[in-house]
Amino acid sequence: MDNLSCRNRCASSGDMRCECTSLFGGRFIRLPLVVLIAALSVPVFQARAQNAAPPAGAESTVQLVEPPGPGQSTPPVTITLQDALDRARKNDAGYLAAVGDAKSAHEDRQQARNAMLPSLNDSTQYLNTQGNGQTPEGRFVTNDGVHVYREWAVLHQDLSPNTYMLTGIHRADALEAIAKAKSEIARRGLTVTVTRTYYALAVSQRNYSTAQQALDTARRFMTITQDQERAGQTAHSDVVKAQIQFQQQQQAFDEARLSMEGARLDLAVLLFPTLNENFTIVDDLDSPAPLPLFTEVQGMAEKQNPDLRVAEETLRAANLDVSAAKNAFLPSLSIDADWGIEANQFALNSTWATHPNLGPVPTLGYFLTAALNIPVWDWGTLRSRLHQTEYRQQQARVELSQTQRQMLSNLYSFYNEAAIARDAVDRSRRTADLAAESLRLVNLRYQAGESTVLEVVDAENTLATSRNAYSSTEARYRLALANLQTLTGNF
Repeated sequence: MDNLSCRNRCASSGDMRCECTSLFGGRFIRLPLVVLIAALSVPVFQARAQNAAPPAGAESTVQLVEPPGPGQSTPPVTITLQDALDRARKNDAGYLAAVGDAKSAHEDRQQARNAMLPSLNDSTQYLNTQGNGQTPEGRFVTNDGVHVYREWAVLHQDLSPNTYMLTGIHRADALEAIAKAKSEIARRGLTVTVTRTYYALAVSQRNYSTAQQALDTARRFMTITQDQERAGQTAHSDVVKAQIQFQQQQQAFDEARLSMEGARLDLAVLLFPTLNENFTIVDDLDSPAPLPLFTEVQGMAEKQNPDLRVAEETLRAANLDVSAAKNAFLPSLSIDADWGIEANQFALNSTWATHPNLGPVPTLGYFLTAALNIPVWDWGTLRSRLHQTEYRQQQARVELSQTQRQMLSNLYSFYNEAAIARDAVDRSRRTADLAAESLRLVNLRYQAGESTVLEVVDAENTLATSRNAYSSTEARYRLALANLQTLTGNF
């Protein structure tokens, strides 16, 4: 049976185990029907791929939706990293709340200081007593007449062990220091956030440029393969592979543009009170700050770490709370000095209702009241408050110890991260340069017929990957420096 009739018989029977013979190179080989069907289908698949592929210059453009801005018709604002930090500090709610807490703590300290000083008040009173028709002072023996006028200037002062030891003002100082340290923590945290978002936009812009270059390279290579196919110098499979690479680069280009627009929106939220994309940033990734020596960084962290300052001042405030609770067991003294008039007439000289025979006498004078308060019994309330303060004191000691250990751990971790990122920047730069040179050489070899299409595609992908990796490592180093400066402050 010839080969054609055998294939027809097998196809009509539907038996997948049916075998036919085919002659290749003078020898008969028995091939399964599945293999024959696949072999016959290859030209069909190639034809479909060729028909589905877009022409050389065709690109699908995706229109991204962007928020309208009030200043879109004006030139964009150029923003550096420092400008971005300054703008974010004026608009970030969390940072402004921390700054407001610090200002409020300063006012609390002012109030605590003023509470230790004497207070002066003016009091004006009129006492109208019901008369009894018999005595000049009326029905109340505490008064010296039916009508009594008082005009007093009252000087009040509380004297206690806490007043002598300045416990209140020292505690307010500690709380103010805590609030200032927390505002510094918020400032440094905002710096990390802005730095991450700022350089995320810079990296996405670079990735967008890289994707655009990769798309142009893929387009040129697709054109080269099509020209060589028409000249009979290359196979159609190279054209298909070039078209696939072009479509993949087109998708990568759209994704890079989407990532860039998303990063721009994230930064706009931090920088402007109203959402506005009419700005450009300065890409300074190629000029990073140097990394100081570890000994310098360690010294700065010991002196300028706000988390450590919060823990230290919290323990200080807890110690003062214990002292105040102990002082509550001791006696306290209150003094009131009153100066003014208390007479039957609102005048500097008045006739007393109980002594009219004396005539007008001076009414202006003073009297002093001193009260000594000694705690005797309060059902254990003062002792319970002392126990509460001692519990908080013990907790503050534990938190200080843990903060010190955590600070050292973060210091080593952040510094090592910055050192690795710094070295990675140099290696990534060299890798990107080598990838660019490799692509140039592979293209020359392919045009000379000494390289395959897979090598060209691999070189194109390697170049795009290495360039993106270089940008990412530069941003990683900048972010590592920002994280390190949360412990040390600026350097």
